[in-house]
Amino acid sequence: QILTWHEIVNDTIGNTPVAVSYCPLCNSALAFDRHLDGQTYDFGTSGRLYNSSLVMYDRQTESLWTHFDGRAVVGALTGTTLEGVSVQMASWATFRDAHPTALVLNRNTGFVRDYGRNPYPGYDDVNVAPFLFDGDLDGRLAAQTRVVSIRGESESIAISLDELAAIGSISTTIDNQPIMVLHLSGTSSALDASTIADGRDVGTTGVFEARWQGQLVDLTPTGNGTFVDEATNQAFDILGRNLTDPDAAGLVPVEHLDTFWFAIAAFEPDTRIVDLENR
Repeated sequence: QILTWHEIVNDTIGNTPVAVSYCPLCNSALAFDRHLDGQTYDFGTSGRLYNSSLVMYDRQTESLWTHFDGRAVVGALTGTTLEGVSVQMASWATFRDAHPTALVLNRNTGFVRDYGRNPYPGYDDVNVAPFLFDGDLDGRLAAQTRVVSIRGESESIAISLDELAAIGSISTTIDNQPIMVLHLSGTSSALDASTIADGRDVGTTGVFEARWQGQLVDLTPTGNGTFVDEATNQAFDILGRNLTDPDAAGLVPVEHLDTFWFAIAAFEPDTRIVDLENR
């Protein structure tokens, strides 16, 4: 509700300075380590777009950075890339229940904004054209299709959110390594209704290595918000936490991105679409 208006938050988590960025126009949230080559940078929103995606700037050199991959493209730092920090978009209820003592950014920001209102009502519609996008659209999916994007070292894959939501979990590979992709209902779209909390349910996604303590796992949704692996008899939640034994290791997260198809196709044109219907 706050990032829809401000798009970037600079903070420090533990000893790591981070920038958390959210781009409503391409429906993507990413985080980056703000420390680079001995210097800590502060980031703001430039007001510019690249492939209809947020362009950041750092206040130290005023270089411009693409939000989608953390790369400086204009200015003194051109060619450098920020290290990504793995993040997961989840509902407030899911996060609060998992981390009841966590610090939370509140609305006392010093700015007058109608927090909670969506300034882009109706934008989360597969039939709507991307705002100010002037590139070539990849017609394999409708431009505004919600996808789960996983970018590996040698390949990039995308999974239709609607197809994933219909089955709850799938196993696939990235860079020839097995992964699990999970979906749990209960998270509102920030780009649908005039009030964010009233947006349609698009759910939360999680992507994890398909191994637990060295054993392959194949997670199945139970219908009560958990995912179970029969071979190890372990249950996990959408955040990868071990629910069978809270003191035991959880699942290892794999960096992923919830976004619109047009955006990942523009930045990663060789992205492979995982066909869930014919698996």
